[in-house]
Amino acid sequence: MKATIHLKATIHRLLSLVLLSGCASVDAPFRAHLEAPTARVRDCGEWYAALDAAVDEAGVRDAQYTPVAGFPYLRVDRSFAALRGRAAQDPAAYAVYVQRLGELDLEARTHEIRNLPRERLDRLPGLAPDVSRKLPEVSRKLLVQRTHDCGRLLRELDWARPQTRALVLERATVADDYSTLARAAGLYPLTRLPFAAGVRRWEEETRAVFRREPHDGPAGVRYAPPRPTQPVSRRSVAGLLARARFDPLGQVQLSERELFDLAAAYAPSFEIRVAADYDRFGRMRWRRGGTLPEVDASELAVYVHPAYTRYGETLLLQLVYTLWFPERPASGAVDLLAGRLDGLTWRVTLAPDAEPLLYDSIHPCGCYHQFFPTPRARPRPAPDPLEEWAFVPHSLRRIAEGERPVVTLASATHYIERVGVVRGADSLTRYALHPYDELRSLPRVTGESRSLFGPDGLVPGSERLERWIFWPMGVPSAGAMRQWGRHATAFVGRRHFDDADLIARRFELDLGVDE
Repeated sequence: MKATIHLKATIHRLLSLVLLSGCASVDAPFRAHLEAPTARVRDCGEWYAALDAAVDEAGVRDAQYTPVAGFPYLRVDRSFAALRGRAAQDPAAYAVYVQRLGELDLEARTHEIRNLPRERLDRLPGLAPDVSRKLPEVSRKLLVQRTHDCGRLLRELDWARPQTRALVLERATVADDYSTLARAAGLYPLTRLPFAAGVRRWEEETRAVFRREPHDGPAGVRYAPPRPTQPVSRRSVAGLLARARFDPLGQVQLSERELFDLAAAYAPSFEIRVAADYDRFGRMRWRRGGTLPEVDASELAVYVHPAYTRYGETLLLQLVYTLWFPERPASGAVDLLAGRLDGLTWRVTLAPDAEPLLYDSIHPCGCYHQFFPTPRARPRPAPDPLEEWAFVPHSLRRIAEGERPVVTLASATHYIERVGVVRGADSLTRYALHPYDELRSLPRVTGESRSLFGPDGLVPGSERLERWIFWPMGVPSAGAMRQWGRHATAFVGRRHFDDADLIARRFELDLGVDE
């Protein structure tokens, strides 16, 4: 038995080296780890190579964060990419920075390992085949632990080299989600003109909807957020946000309980005009034999996660809420915008004193980006009149403690028709909050897991016909549903929902503190 395992490990090592020898993407210093004289370091390098090969062969790569070239134990998002300057200021900040990038990688790899098919587990080095087949969940935990241990070892080795530290900061970047080649082939400088005119028409139509007088009584079914596990005052939230001053990167690190208490306190109510099942949101689930997860409307679910935006030297906490509908139904024989799955993503940006500064929203395709500022967020002028800059169909008054927005959605299109403010228990029908990360490894009836998203960050099967019309704008598969971190939100111009300076470039904020 031991001889078999030893032979299997040797074969894996040889295959890994053969694979890597012909791969031009193996950047330094990773190649040095593969060729290290120390067996433990070499084994860790080969472990990452084998894991990456298995993940890519199985098509379960998680696209939420971007790998840092040459550092297989690090990944980065746009928020952290914007913090490279702060990380370069002193060793303590850099140490925290690299640790956080390591946490992003381990988070993503945990989902990738969960989503690996069972038959691929025993191909990975270091596991006995009988363990991987009989106890796959034990195997996955062992693989995650090995990834954690190897990441820490390689990080410590690279940390000791000053030239490597500079390389991390140079490469911790995120490419935008636009195809420059498609824009060149589509003659973007010319074709953007009719597209910009179409955007202006949609904006005016949307303003007209918001100008309508509200109907008496509720416009649809009202869904309220869950009650926090304990009352959350703004004073206590402000104290929690103040912890960011003690973090070298200026972030506040939230526990799972803190996140959900905050999310419940700032969550909106949704009022939805329900005409058919396509207007009923719910929890995402894999059905037996399904090629795409389906919405289970019997379990009302809104997915939540934190984010950050930068304003000067201050990092502002954001809370992001996403709900999913089964489809956007066709309005006729040919509907470019119709397709499987639809949804809404709603975000609140908090001031250091815990008062909401502004809200903004998109659909999970990245489409229909709209801003709803309070008086503490004043729009800045657009640098280019053609560019999609900051569409504000409606402004809100200041949101008092105990109040929250109520977002009215149309039937079928799920467009926002109105945003108001409510106080107290406005509905007995409540939705539950779920971590957004659930979508990255949804359980299947077979006992395995699979992500809602493909390796390209798109939801397979959610494609729209509009992609054949909008491709000259450089947005891959326009209209398809997307994973967080992959939302290009403008056809004219370049803009991402998670750009670290998205808010700062478009709004002058009153933070209520010395900036």
